[in-house]
Amino acid sequence: MKTPTLTTPRLTLRPFTAGDVEAMYHILNQEGVLRYFPPTDPLARVRVERMILRLMVHWDERGYGLWAVASREDGTLMGRCGLQYLPDLEEVEVDFILARPFWGQGLATEAGRASLQYGFEELGLGRIVGVAHVENRASQRVLEKLGMHLLERKSLFGMDCCVYRVDRGAYRKANPVRDTGA
Repeated sequence: MKTPTLTTPRLTLRPFTAGDVEAMYHILNQEGVLRYFPPTDPLARVRVERMILRLMVHWDERGYGLWAVASREDGTLMGRCGLQYLPDLEEVEVDFILARPFWGQGLATEAGRASLQYGFEELGLGRIVGVAHVENRASQRVLEKLGMHLLERKSLFGMDCCVYRVDRGAYRKANPVRDTGA
């Protein structure tokens, strides 16, 4: 499947390319970026290459996946965001990782909102989950801003996590489709 490109006021969510390996390698190895992700050890460049390849395959297999999140202003790679299938939950998850310089600016929420809209409006998904480590209040706040509600605490990936969820009806109620008059 051809990965679509989405735009928001400040972001471009675009397909990953092999040319993103170096920038993503640096993002994922910044102090604290993977603090709440297993494993938390610094990633080798070859693991980042394999991760990007897996992200591209996920799009082909599932028809959705994670986008490279870039600045609309200058194209700088800022991280990743999108939808991925979680076999442990048998659910579709909204996932986001941004480089440290982009934390606290509402960018994860902006990218997450575009991902949810794509999942509900383009893919017709019935519900989407979000998973955050129990100590990761910043990610929990993003999920709450996306209209998600805490469903349960659960051990996933060897960590104690909070699982959030929003269904299509609740999402549409909170984000009504606006008639553009076109």
